[in-house]
Amino acid sequence: MRTHYPVVIVGAGPAGLLLSHLLHLQGIESIVLESRTRAAVESTIRAGVLEQGTMDILNETGVGERMRREGALHHGIELAFGGQRHRIALTELTGRAITVYAQHEVIKDLIAAREAVQGDILFDVSDVSVHDIDSTKPSVQFTVDGQVRRLTCDFIAGCDGFHGVCRPAMPASVRKEYQRVYPFGWFGVLVEAPPSSDELIYAAHERGFALISTRSPTVQRMYFQCDPSERAETWSDERIWQELHMRTESDDGWRLKEGPIFQKSVIAMRSFVATPMQYGRLFLAGDSAHIVPPTGAKGMNQAVADVWRLARALDDFFHRDNEAGLHGYSEAALKRIWRAEHFSYWMTRMMHRLDDATPFEQQMQRSELEYVVSSRAASLMLAENYVGLPLA
Repeated sequence: MRTHYPVVIVGAGPAGLLLSHLLHLQGIESIVLESRTRAAVESTIRAGVLEQGTMDILNETGVGERMRREGALHHGIELAFGGQRHRIALTELTGRAITVYAQHEVIKDLIAAREAVQGDILFDVSDVSVHDIDSTKPSVQFTVDGQVRRLTCDFIAGCDGFHGVCRPAMPASVRKEYQRVYPFGWFGVLVEAPPSSDELIYAAHERGFALISTRSPTVQRMYFQCDPSERAETWSDERIWQELHMRTESDDGWRLKEGPIFQKSVIAMRSFVATPMQYGRLFLAGDSAHIVPPTGAKGMNQAVADVWRLARALDDFFHRDNEAGLHGYSEAALKRIWRAEHFSYWMTRMMHRLDDATPFEQQMQRSELEYVVSSRAASLMLAENYVGLPLA
């Protein structure tokens, strides 16, 4: 094994893998280190709503073929409340669209792209630590196959998620963290059934929020608001369907299409931002620096935006001796991140049952929903944020 790379990337999620792919296209060598096995990485099921900008990047860099073939291109979403469904015409309003394509499928495509060019990815590593990040020759130490290794590099990209080692490696004196933990979670199920709707349905109900999404022509993803301490295994299929039907049925007789439930899980929800996203030669991207509640469908898209920006900055450094992009990375990335945080927070507050809300506040929620679906300006605001703001 070689002992030096221009860039060492910690984490083989969508951020780390896409960064490695982008750097390869720019002629910059990198290695990706991942604590999980490849099988675990490729089988961790997460939803995936891809913004227009994310779709464009995957297509332009040669990894979008399967997304175009198997993903579901959507030109709108529906907001359901009061027994009625209201369509937000994303493409009509913005000229842009979304694709529903699961995150683990994006990961499979990126791993295949790195394999095709013999890109370096090490899975199942342990005891990862970063060193000398305030020097021009930082290093990463880890254990693989029972042996301790140490790689020097020019830059470290921390793409290792909320619980990773990279963010804590930044001095506490320079880090500031902003967080909101929500008092509710999402109960998610995967169902063998045909699609119940051509587009995603976001439902606000007095019992709580529900989301109806498509995974494939035969597999559907559905969620409903729950207490984050719920244990998924204690819920019977009958009880799950009863809850989903109550929260989503409309006055026109529309009903969900049922089928065998083959996966159940409970997802906790938080908003989180760490600043700055860089210190010395260490740069953070994706969940290591920020997390959004899934209501706004921003998580993976924000990771993609981060590494798109970071890859361009590294290209300028290595090929044009220009450090401006690296110096300005955190400030530029955070502008887009805080917009996504606000949109996700706003969608979450508007669509979920808030147990501490007064009757007055409940009426304000309903009024806001009615305004969003009846005002073109309000619908446009939702639509342009949902399909994603420009990456530049």
